[in-house]
Amino acid sequence: MKAYLFSLAYLFLSLVQGLNTRGQGTTVKVFHVYSPQSPFRPSKPVSWEDSVLQMLAEDQARLQFLSSLAGRKSWVPIASGRQIVQSPTYIVKANVGTPAQTFLMALDTSNDAAWIPCNGCAGCSSTVFNSVASTTFKTLGCDAPQCKQVPNPICGGSTCTWNTTYGGSTILSNLTRDTIALSTDIVPGYTFGCIQKTTGSSVPPQGLLGLGRGPLSFLSQTQNLYKSTFSYCLPSFRTLNFSGTLRLGPAGQPLRIKTTPLLKNPRRSSLYYVNLIGIRVGRKIVDIPPSALAFNPTTGAGTIFDSGTVFTRLVAPAYNAVRDEFRKRVGNATVSSLGGFDTCYTGPIVAPTMTFMFSGMNVTLPPDNLLIRSTAGSTSCLAMAAAPENVNSVLNVIANMQQQNHRILFDVPNSRIGVAREPCS
Repeated sequence: MKAYLFSLAYLFLSLVQGLNTRGQGTTVKVFHVYSPQSPFRPSKPVSWEDSVLQMLAEDQARLQFLSSLAGRKSWVPIASGRQIVQSPTYIVKANVGTPAQTFLMALDTSNDAAWIPCNGCAGCSSTVFNSVASTTFKTLGCDAPQCKQVPNPICGGSTCTWNTTYGGSTILSNLTRDTIALSTDIVPGYTFGCIQKTTGSSVPPQGLLGLGRGPLSFLSQTQNLYKSTFSYCLPSFRTLNFSGTLRLGPAGQPLRIKTTPLLKNPRRSSLYYVNLIGIRVGRKIVDIPPSALAFNPTTGAGTIFDSGTVFTRLVAPAYNAVRDEFRKRVGNATVSSLGGFDTCYTGPIVAPTMTFMFSGMNVTLPPDNLLIRSTAGSTSCLAMAAAPENVNSVLNVIANMQQQNHRILFDVPNSRIGVAREPCS
C-alpha cells in the first residue's frame, strides 16, 4: 500500500512539475505583462483609456524595431504581464546559469538573439543576472564564430561586444554563453547577449527570448532538441495567471490544423512572412488593391505574424477599406476616435466577424479578437490601425491581440504557419 501511495504521489508531482521523458517535450506557461502576477504592472491603477493609449504607443516603438529587421516536445507556461514602453507583452519563466537564476523573459518572434541584463549594467532594471555566481558562464571572444552572427560586432578587446537598437532603446551587450532552461529542459552553452548598458525604456526589464529564424535564435540553438518547431497560445491581456502555453518541438503539436506556407525574405530573414490574399468582413470580401497585400522581398512589403505588436496594422489602402466595411456592418452607431483608433463606439454594438484569408487557410476572428473594450464595457474600439508612415508603411502585421486564444504553430522545417482556435485565457 505504501508503495502504491508513493507511486501516486510521484505521478502527481511529475504532472505538477511538467516532468517529461526524453522525446516527449515540454510546455511552458506564458502570461501577459498586464497580469497582477507580473512585476512590470503599474504600481498605481491605470484607467482603461490610458492603458489602451499606452499599448498603442508601445506598438509605434515596436514597429520601429521591426523596420530594422528585414524533435522534442516542451510545454512552457505563458502569462500576460505589464511592460510600459516596449511590446513583447508575453513572458515566460527562464532559468539561467548554474545554480539557476530565474527571469521573466519576453517572447519575440521577430528577434533572434536573447538578451539578459547583467551585473554592472548601466540603465538596466534592478533584476540582473549575476554572472559571477554561475559556474557555467563564459564570455565569448572575437574569434568565436557566433561573433560573426551578431550585427555590428566590436572587437577592440578580448570580448565580442555589439551595439543594437530595440524600439526606442540602444543596447550594448557582451556575447556570452550559459545554460538556459524552459520548464525541465536544460540547454547547455546557450549564446546570448549579456547587457552592459542600455538607454531608453524599450528593453524588456528581465530580458528577451528571440524566437525568430536567424542563427542565434532559440529555434536555431535548440534545433537538435526541438527541430525548429514551436507553437503558442496567448491568453487575453486581462488574464490573471499563467494560462497560456508555449509548446516546443514537433511532438504534441495539433495534428488537425489549417496552415499557410511561410515565405522567405532575405532582407528580413527573421520575420515570419505569409501570403495574405484577402480580408472578409461579415460575408463580404473587402475590395483591397492587390498591391496592398503583395509580398515583395525588395521593399519588405507583405504580411507577418508577430508576437510583440499588440494591435494589427494594415497598410493604409487595406485598413481604410476594412474599416469602412466594418463601420457599414455595425450600422448607424456614432463613431468616435481614441488616440490612434479611429473607429470607437459608446454603448453596445453588434460587431461583424472578420476573416483573414491566407493561401490555404482562412482565420475567422470573433468580436473578442476585434474589439478593445473599456472595463465598464461602455466604450469599444476596432483594435486595428493603419500602418505608420515610415519604412513599415508597406508591412501588414498580424498582432498578438488578434492571435489571443488561438494556437499559432510555427513549423519551420515544413515552412508553414498554422492557426486553430484554442481558449487559453
